[in-house]
Amino acid sequence: MDRDFYHNKIRLLNKSISTFQAYFILGLNRGYSNETFTKNEAILALQNEQKKIAKAKNIISASVEDCSIVCMGQNEKSLKISFINYPVNPIEIEELKSVLLKLMENLMVKFDQNRCVLVCTDETIMLSSSDEIDPKIKNC
Repeated sequence: MDRDFYHNKIRLLNKSISTFQAYFILGLNRGYSNETFTKNEAILALQNEQKKIAKAKNIISASVEDCSIVCMGQNEKSLKISFINYPVNPIEIEELKSVLLKLMENLMVKFDQNRCVLVCTDETIMLSSSDEIDPKIKNC
């Protein structure tokens, strides 16, 4: 629902859509090696993917936060890349999920990730390139 509000004689449009959120974690190690890439490299790759997506008339805004993947012996510096269905340019939910899965897949391949999980408001979807488990977890 759209509503207008005024603040100091400035018209503010209030546009509301159903909430949809999604995120995935991108580990900063390539595969299970000690070779790393930087947050800036990941952001540049994300922006390149956003440009490709924009050519199809979809605008995908993201937030990128530092975090860690922690599982028993594993403690990997990582990035949490989050998305919403932005009210300025809403996208049908199934199409948005498809776009986000493709984006995640492209970043997985670029940065040699073994798996990533897209966590959506209504479901969780894992992409995996192998059954390999981080040796730090096995040896714990």
